[in-house]
Amino acid sequence: MRGEMYKDELIYLHQFFIYLMRFLVDNGVSSEYFREYTELGISPHHIHRTKAEHKYALFLLASEISDVLAENNEIIPRGIAKKLKEIAERAKEDISK
Repeated sequence: MRGEMYKDELIYLHQFFIYLMRFLVDNGVSSEYFREYTELGISPHHIHRTKAEHKYALFLLASEISDVLAENNEIIPRGIAKKLKEIAERAKEDISK
């Protein structure tokens, strides 16, 4: 069993989180919650970007979505939102390696 996702799997998951972000925004969540992800400028359609860049974008977006759900609906515990942010920061460090 392999431990890492392939780049195309990361891109598919990245796209899923984009759909979730759009659903939240379409249902009244401010797009300001996703400002850091939006300013990053890495979308699933940017297939020329590295696997590490997609991984960072994916976890950054996941952490922002979990922040929204933890803050507004208390669906996700704050600890999970915090852990996703930590993973995103580690993924960001991997980009510069």
